[in-house]
Amino acid sequence: MSNVINVSDIFGKNVFNDAAMRERLPKSVYRKLKETIEKGVELDPSIADVVAHAMKDWAIERGATHYSHWFQPLTGVTAEKHDAFISAPDSNGHAIMEFSGRELIKGEPDASSFPSGGLRSTFEARGYTTWDCTSPAFLREDTLGVTLYIPTAFCSYRGEALDKKTPLLRSMQAINEQALRILRLFGNTTAKRVIPYVGPEQEYFLIDKQNYLKRKDLIYTGRTLFGAMPPKGQEKDDHYFGSIRPRIGAFMKDINEELWRLGVSAKTQHNEAAPAQHELAPIYSQVNVAVDHNQMTMETMKRIAGNHGLACLLHEKPFAGITGSGKHNNWSLSGDDGINMMNPGETPHENVQFLLVLACIMKAVDVHADLLRESTAVPGNDHRLGAAEAPPAIISIFLGEQLEDVIEQLCSTGEAASSKQGGILKTGVATLPDFAKDATDRNRTSPFAFTGNKFEFRMVGASDSVSSPNVVLNTIVAEAFKEAADELEKAPDFDSAVHDLIKRLMIDHKRIIFSGNGYSEEWVEEAERRGLPNLKAGIDSVEALRTEKAVRLFESFGVYTRTELESRAEIEYDSYAKTINIEAKTMIDIAGKQIIPAVVNYLTKIAKSLNSVREACPEADVSAQRELILEVSGLLSEMKTALTRLQEEAQAASVIESNKERAYAYLEKVTKAMQALRTPADKLEMLVDRELWPLPSYGDMVFEV
Repeated sequence: MSNVINVSDIFGKNVFNDAAMRERLPKSVYRKLKETIEKGVELDPSIADVVAHAMKDWAIERGATHYSHWFQPLTGVTAEKHDAFISAPDSNGHAIMEFSGRELIKGEPDASSFPSGGLRSTFEARGYTTWDCTSPAFLREDTLGVTLYIPTAFCSYRGEALDKKTPLLRSMQAINEQALRILRLFGNTTAKRVIPYVGPEQEYFLIDKQNYLKRKDLIYTGRTLFGAMPPKGQEKDDHYFGSIRPRIGAFMKDINEELWRLGVSAKTQHNEAAPAQHELAPIYSQVNVAVDHNQMTMETMKRIAGNHGLACLLHEKPFAGITGSGKHNNWSLSGDDGINMMNPGETPHENVQFLLVLACIMKAVDVHADLLRESTAVPGNDHRLGAAEAPPAIISIFLGEQLEDVIEQLCSTGEAASSKQGGILKTGVATLPDFAKDATDRNRTSPFAFTGNKFEFRMVGASDSVSSPNVVLNTIVAEAFKEAADELEKAPDFDSAVHDLIKRLMIDHKRIIFSGNGYSEEWVEEAERRGLPNLKAGIDSVEALRTEKAVRLFESFGVYTRTELESRAEIEYDSYAKTINIEAKTMIDIAGKQIIPAVVNYLTKIAKSLNSVREACPEADVSAQRELILEVSGLLSEMKTALTRLQEEAQAASVIESNKERAYAYLEKVTKAMQALRTPADKLEMLVDRELWPLPSYGDMVFEV
């Protein structure tokens, strides 16, 4: 077949990766750069010009005309400014293509035009992007041509982090230092660095582009603000892992090839639970690279979808009543010697290092559950967390029968003598092979589940960056490791001390372990008895950033300053208020300009039909027409009243000065007024002539791709 792609031939083709650096850089420069990348030592600025020259030549050979410092401001999406390699022409009028070490290392975007939460005023414009050499540069080919993208961090003139990347790199330093202390306690001298690895599973919807363009709510907000359920939803579970339709398959093929060229190890693809919903999962990579790759994945999905006449929806809940989209954050810790600190081995009751790591993670999650919840607090996530499709807003840990049994042994008797084994799975069919099964089942309702050699944090929203959750995970576990190492390094008898510490931590924090149904009301009541926080709305968790506990945590590891935490809290409140305000204004626009006129048109049509029947046949029974007119008229009146109320509530909320108070006004008043407007509108959709209804239906969008 002529269109067969050899993955090994194209993988990383558009990445200035290790192979490209080894080929193009002098050996001494290559060694210094690799030392920075692999060992975390400070970058030697003297090599920047050489690296920049090699990177430029590599990019130009592949058709690049521009370069861009690619960064991740606090908008939740990426930002870029493009500069051409061209410099002043020479004396003969020939263009000179240049790219210096200074241009590689440093850029200057406007720091006052991005969200800063008060860190920058309008007149304080200077900010800097700086090269993150641990995440490789890459080429993107689109309508602009070929551009060299350089992953960077973004900070203010005073050094405050204005982005998602800088705190992440800081948190990686923190957990590396503390995890190495744990490894040294157990005699590991081979590991020189411990790296958090992440594999974010990306869920998304694909719908026809023409239907998308007819829905202002999807265009402006990413989700449908009106829409009645179709006769069939997802109740038959026939879409999940179902046969991939040709149009979707063509999209998946193109997205895979594009991502492979960008060095993204896209591995798993399938239909998800909801109709028109799908998933793409990569192989694990170093956390800052994984964050970059996930942003690249989302951007590429949207672009490739357009090539196929599709629209890619990344909102957490694009369709009410249909399962929403998350992004499962699979997190682990591995030394550069290949040792995974979360691997329990065949007999975890004997693996003391693993048990200490596990006990520290239990402590970290229990003590800082509020911060983990806050790290997933994008507005769209409120529509799915706890909605019987995603983890509840209550943070808990699922460990499975094997580890729970080990913990119970330690807590009750002080010793763990055995580990449950999975046994053999027997199907009862002679031709099917028997095989060893896992020691424990899985629990899809758990927000933080152990899955063999990693933890799966399932609360992250589909549209969100995975940076913030991993900043929190890295830092809270670093704190738990530090406190454990501080105690054990002083202990006269290490074996006895580590045994006692593991037991104490597990007793103190076993309340965070839950293996039951996280969707049940019984769990909500049980969690309250255990004293676990239930922060249902995302903005309920924002104050977690301002607690003295959080300030001590982040400042002690240099991840955030108090000022940076304050700024992020202000941004969260402001972003929520702006998001709901846009949604409210969009509803007002659609209701007033599209739905109400369509309903009036329909009523006029029915009334004319009724009069025609009466004239033609006075004795005809027209009670059905009269009842329909009364029902539609009543719902129209209800809708008009709700529209007026929404306009009033949105206006009242918009003038509140305090970001926090304004956010809560939108949560408590405006969202309720929005639902009051939607309810009669969705009922009217089921009554009004389909030819007159102005919006593509749910059925049109999720079943006609």
